[in-house]
Formats: sequence, structure tokens, C-alpha cells
Amino acid sequence: MINFFKLISRNKLALFGGILLILIFVISFLSPLLPLKDPDITKTSDRFLLPFSDGYILGTDHLGRDLLSRLLWGTRLSLLVGISAALISATIGSILGTIAGYYGNKTDNIIMRFIDVLMAFPYILLALAIVAALGPGLFNAMIAVALVNIPFFARNIRGVTVTIANKEFIEAAKLSGMNNFQIILYEVFPNILPVIVVTISTTVGWMILETAGLSFLGLGSQPPQADLGSMLGEGRSSLIVNPHTSYVPGAMIFLIVIGVNLLGDGVRDALDPRLNKGELIKPQPITQIKSKDKIKAKENTFLSIDNLSTAFEFDDKLHLASKNVSFDIGKGECLGLIGESGSGKSVTALSITCLVASPPGVITNGTINFDGKNILEMNYEQIRKLRGNKISYIFQDPLSTLHPLIKIGKQIEEALIEHYPQKKNEASLKGKELLKLVQIPNIDVVWNSFPHELSGGMRQRVSIAIALTNDPELIIADEPTTALDVTVQAQILSLLNELRLKKNLSLLFISHDFGVVSQICDRVIVMYGGQIVEQGSTKNILSKPKHPYTSQLMECVPHIGLGKRKLPTILGSPPSITNKINKGCLFVERCFNKKKECYNSEVQLTKEGGNEVRCLFPHD
Repeated sequence: MINFFKLISRNKLALFGGILLILIFVISFLSPLLPLKDPDITKTSDRFLLPFSDGYILGTDHLGRDLLSRLLWGTRLSLLVGISAALISATIGSILGTIAGYYGNKTDNIIMRFIDVLMAFPYILLALAIVAALGPGLFNAMIAVALVNIPFFARNIRGVTVTIANKEFIEAAKLSGMNNFQIILYEVFPNILPVIVVTISTTVGWMILETAGLSFLGLGSQPPQADLGSMLGEGRSSLIVNPHTSYVPGAMIFLIVIGVNLLGDGVRDALDPRLNKGELIKPQPITQIKSKDKIKAKENTFLSIDNLSTAFEFDDKLHLASKNVSFDIGKGECLGLIGESGSGKSVTALSITCLVASPPGVITNGTINFDGKNILEMNYEQIRKLRGNKISYIFQDPLSTLHPLIKIGKQIEEALIEHYPQKKNEASLKGKELLKLVQIPNIDVVWNSFPHELSGGMRQRVSIAIALTNDPELIIADEPTTALDVTVQAQILSLLNELRLKKNLSLLFISHDFGVVSQICDRVIVMYGGQIVEQGSTKNILSKPKHPYTSQLMECVPHIGLGKRKLPTILGSPPSITNKINKGCLFVERCFNKKKECYNSEVQLTKEGGNEVRCLFPHD
């Protein structure tokens, strides 16, 4: 809750809207305690007094009633009616939408067809019909406004519930023995609650306007009772001669609605899980760069990264996710990048093409020299032309990276046409050749399929084909085989290695699996806590590890033929980016060979037995 208010406070417009609403709420609900005139007492001798007249701060209306008193009482009433209508609509609409989305089939059809019938009527005509049937009055106007807005909530919540109902955790809840009511209450409802809250916050203002509209037409509050709509309607006849009688309630309606809308936008942003770090702006298409380093590219290197540091900014601080990472990749070389989750592998890889989302990502140091040019000195258009053309990316989960609503063939054609404009039939022919190259059978069937219609292995082959569309020089493969079974893994690895050798591609291969790395990589880099702790040839790293972390990782790998044994584990957890030590070895708390010097001494990469290792006491 505290974090929620922090996020709201960072949004200046939302903060303004919240403060405005609080002031209006406090003043209007304290109106019975304030020294105000009775809002219903008439005094014809004081008709149409102007604002700031003696004893009347906002003047009087056509019956000599105090406009300030009627405004505060009317605001109180309008707020209660508008909020009550929103809560009624949200409750009924959310229940109907949840039931329809969760159960589906006939239940969904019956409920949603009823909702469609309601939506077929113009909402204001439907509200007028309901009030006509129930009779004029503010309570009946509230009921009418609530009923006509039920379809809005029902359709929104139904759409969200359909998505949630197909998630794996719902299936897990069913397998645990929970009944449907329990699943809806404990699994579905907590996930749709933010959507309900956001929808309420953004519709309260609209419902206040609708209620005011009915009162304006004489179907809401009845004389002498005052609300903002009826005050506006009463002032209509004297608008030209005495405009203040209309301006006063009109201004209050404007302030309430603008306050609700501004606060509603802030609530929406604060509850959005994609913005849960408080960054209430859209991420840039290119990572923010604060580095001022200008290091000349090394000769005879294809990709050269020097002292690359990437951080994430939250709580007004920069927290390093990778620090001073340096390595080279030669033409046609495969470099493996391994380490535990959170070690900085993906952040480093994404930084190469400036794909770390900004905010909150920031490249704070280093250079990335690709083919003789520093990527960090390029503008967005230059980097955009580089992505998918000279440098391609294969992500871990193709189901989330392939567009779910576009057929495979169309996605391949888009990748081809974007960088090299050509006729659609030409792109189609080349795209099918790529599918053949990655060994996809039934090419015509796959070409006209959606991603969800393919197996995991087939989707990954499609991702590889898209990565190859424009004959890239460098492919970054971020754990491309993690979600696949062993047989498919072997096929994908064999395919990548074959393509690398055939096309002389450079490959940056990210993985947790030493077995996978040993099959395809020429050299290996081991990362821990955002730093490189060891690098060298694949043979040296796997057979003669020098860093305790690498050695312990190797011990955790099962080996065939060693019989039944308990696999060792590395005690503890990797350091958090918000809680890293400034001096000493980052691995010291988990190391079996730690000494006093490890806590205080700065540790640099040094040559040791053919490897480069960041350790004061490496293995012999």
C-alpha cells in the first residue's frame, strides 16, 4: 500500500487530481458542520445576487437561496450517488463477466448475449426508460445509471477472466481439488481486482456526469433537494442574464470529473504490473546511454565489448546488473555465456543491441564495437537498421516472441521486407527457402499456421528462420533450447552449429547447461553477480576450471556411469543487484576456499593456466 501511494505521488497530474478530490470531499462532507445558511430557505428579496454580495460568497439563485450552501450540499449528494452507482455497476458487472469468462460455453453465450442486448440501446435512452419506469428521483436515477453501465464492466472483466482461466495455475488449482467457487474466489478474483479498481476509477467521473444529466432533465433530485445536475438545470433559464447560477455548479462538475480522471489515470499506471517500479512513462525503443567512454575497437575482432556496465534505475538510485564486462567474438566463432539466473547474462546480451528497456535500464559505462563501429554512438535509426539485419536475436520462448495473431508466413515476410523492400511473392519464396533451411517439414502448412498451432521445437525453428532472414553476421541465442526436450534440443543445437559453419556466422550462445555449451561453443565465459569470473576455451573451462564458482557449477552436473550419488549444491543465493558489496569477491559468502583477503581486496581478472579468472586463490 505504501508503495502504491509512492507511485501515485510520482505522477504529478494524478497527485494534483487526488489533492483536488480530497479538498472537494472534505469541504462537501463537512458542510453540515460549517456555518452555512440552510440550502432550502428561500428569500425572494435576495434573488440573483452576484458573487461576493453581502452574506453570499457565491451569490444566490432565482429563489434567493445561498448558492454556496446548495453547492456544497449538492456536491455531497452527487458524489455519493456517482460513487454508489459505480460500485453497483462494478459489483454486478464483474460477477457476470467473471462467471461468463470462467465457465464459457452456454453460460458465456447466455450472459454475453444479454449484455449485447443492453448495449444495443443508447445508454441515455435506456437510462431515461428505466427512470420513466421507476419514477423520477435521485435514487432511481442512481439505479438507472448503475444498470446502463453494467455491460461496460461485464465485457471488460469477461475478457480478462478468459485469459486468466486458461493459465497453468488455474489448472494446478483444479488438480489440487479446489472447486469452481474456490478457484474464482482465491485464484481468479485477486488477478482481476486491479482491473476492477482501475475501471471504477476511470468511470466514476462519467457516472457523476450521467447522474447530473438526468437531474438536469428533471428526472434526478426533486425540489427543493439540490444536486449539481438540478442546480445546473435551474440556472438554465437565467443563463444569459445571471450566468453565475449555471457557472457555479458547472465549474464544480468540471473540477470533480477532471480530478477523478487524473487520479484514475494515476491509479491505472500504479496498478499496472509492467510499471511496478514506478516508471510511469513508456519505455524508449533504445536503451538510455550515459556512458562517455570512447575506446578504439581492437584490430582483427568482429565484436569487441569493453567495460560494459548496465544498471537499472529505481528508488532514485542506479543498481548495476552487469559491471565492466569485456570480451571479444571473432568472425565465425561461437562464444558461450553461462551462469546462474540473475548473473547478468541476458542483460549483457540485450545491451549489445540496446534492447534493455529504458526506463529503468541505463548503460552507464563501456563501448560496444561491432565491425569497427561503436553501437553506443549510433542514433536510434542506425541501431534499428542493425537489429534483425546484421545482428539477430533468438529468444528463449518463441511462443511469447512470435505474434500470436499473425500467421508464420506473414511474420517471416515482414522481417524480410522491413530491411530490404521487395515484392511479396519474392519475400514469400525466400521465406519458404528459410523454412526449408531450418528443416521444417510441410512448409506450406506451417507457412499458413499460427504460432500456437505448432510444437515448441517447430516454433523455435521458425524463430531461427526469422533470425536468418537477412543473412546476419551475429546471432545472439538466449537459452534457445531450455524449454525443449532432449531430442529436440539436440536437433536445434545441431542445426545452429551447421548454419554457423555453413554461413560463417558469429554466435553468442547463452545457457545454463554445460552439456549444451560443450557441444557448440569454442570459448566460454562464466558470469556471476554481473561480472565475468572466468573465461577461456571450452576445453579448459570444462576440464580445468580455476574459479571456485565454475568448479562448483561443474560438480552440480550429473555424470553417466558414476552410479547412484547425491549431487552437490551451491549453498546460498546470488547477490541481489540492490545489495552488492563494494569491495572484495562477490562469491565470497558461498565459496568453500574463502580467506580474509577475499573480503577486502579488489579482485581483477588475471591469467591463470590458459584461463582468465577473477579470484585471489584460484585452483591449481
